[in-house]
Amino acid sequence: MNFEYSDKVKDLEARLNAFMEAHVYPNEEAITAEIDKNGTEKGDRWQPSQIIEDLKKKAKAEGLWNLFLPESERGGGLTNLEYAPLCEIMGRVEYAPEIFNCSAPDTGNMEVLERYGTEEHKKQWLKPLLEGEIRSAFAMTEPRVASSDATNIECRIERKGDEYVINGLKWWTSGIGDPRCKILILMGKSDPDNPDRYRQQSMILVPRDTAGITVKRMLPVFGYDDAPHGHGEVEFNDVRVPASNMLLGEGRGFEIAQGRLGPGRIHHCMRLIGQAERALEKMCRRTSSRTAFGKPVSEQTVTQERIAESRIMIDQARLLVLHAAWKMDTVGNKEARKEIAMIKVAAPVMACKVIDWALQAHGGGGVTTDFGTARAYAHARTLRLADGPDEVHRNQIARLELRRYN
Repeated sequence: MNFEYSDKVKDLEARLNAFMEAHVYPNEEAITAEIDKNGTEKGDRWQPSQIIEDLKKKAKAEGLWNLFLPESERGGGLTNLEYAPLCEIMGRVEYAPEIFNCSAPDTGNMEVLERYGTEEHKKQWLKPLLEGEIRSAFAMTEPRVASSDATNIECRIERKGDEYVINGLKWWTSGIGDPRCKILILMGKSDPDNPDRYRQQSMILVPRDTAGITVKRMLPVFGYDDAPHGHGEVEFNDVRVPASNMLLGEGRGFEIAQGRLGPGRIHHCMRLIGQAERALEKMCRRTSSRTAFGKPVSEQTVTQERIAESRIMIDQARLLVLHAAWKMDTVGNKEARKEIAMIKVAAPVMACKVIDWALQAHGGGGVTTDFGTARAYAHARTLRLADGPDEVHRNQIARLELRRYN
């Protein structure tokens, strides 16, 4: 294992850091203010940020675009290990990944279309996604069942002639609130009587403007609406799509899910490393500038202990993420499933702790919107549930570990 970054990656790191310094960090507050202004003046927070749209043009012009994309005929070429430090840099700011066309759920959906879509699917949906012309959503989780066991999914996909008819209720459908969302990838049950419970599900492409799709509500995350992206509870009532929209074939939903969620999970963890680094930086700056009981807060032993522990935990998590990325690159996602599960537990737990300490260091200001610590904590805490809860990943790790001794 050699985690030394190549000259190509070092060059991209330098260019990406320079772009962040010049364009992203200075616009953080302005982007939030713009979204809030849309809500008060236009009565619609669910509008794209013009600042982000302008920065996208700059990023594309500088070749900092679709960095997530693995080697394909459409470009790309970075391995998971090469992409890791770049994803970490983008993760330092909530809005940044979109600026470089590297945000969820679009990255995962683009990988699904690249790997499992037909040429027509790629022409109709992948191309505009890669160009940043449209956005997408992923509909998997359901409110009426414990979705931590995805075999529980109830949403029905039934073949009727040359069409599939979809009926069901989904939630945490991220991206559905964005007016640029034009396509959903939905996982549902196409063969509920199949004796193999992992062959009952399928994934299918559902255009956003198809009749029968109703967004019942947008779900807040610890009070944040995450506009203009958002997470919706969505009802599918006799939604009809062409049979050609089926991905890979009936009963292959779990197969696609494993191909999609592996990279998606590691991307979340990479971004969380960046979030934690940013939190540690804020903690150090804040405690160095505040005095309590006759000396800077940074000189209080408890503060120094938390700063030290944060550095240890971040570096441990980063090395674990790099190891998982290396395994994915060398032996594939399936063989690296234990390492992927390990980081999916370790990174959010680490980020929650580090961000919580940073929040505490800011005193009462930490729980406001003034410093970004509360929002960062809400995001990190949510990722202990998204893409599978900690408990499910721990169970998988334990089973794989026990298998070595049976």
